[in-house]
Amino acid sequence: MTTYYSEEHEWISVDGDTGTVGITDYAQNALGDIVFIEVPEVGTDYAKGDEIAVVESVKAASEIYAPLGGEVTAINEALEDEPALVNAKAETDGWFYKVKISTTGDLEGLMDAAAYKTFTAGLE
Repeated sequence: MTTYYSEEHEWISVDGDTGTVGITDYAQNALGDIVFIEVPEVGTDYAKGDEIAVVESVKAASEIYAPLGGEVTAINEALEDEPALVNAKAETDGWFYKVKISTTGDLEGLMDAAAYKTFTAGLE
């Protein structure tokens, strides 16, 4: 399994043609206490860069963008009752949705962990 990161602070962990998507620890920290998450519907197709979810925190509401295109195959139903799970475990149990990847070419332009760490260090 390989994890990639976007400049919009989403991560995607890829295993074959399936990706698991969430927001990074950096993003959840910037947002503060998360109080609501709107995830996409299972069966919906999205293209890379499409708005796919919304996160509301005590500070602001933020759009989440699809780091690559595909069909949503599952959502993390635990987030409905416990959105703060993203604050506690953003890059593990706080995932948002799973996607059947339509084209692996969408992975181009995403960063690996080292590049993302460098990218976020430049933002502070």
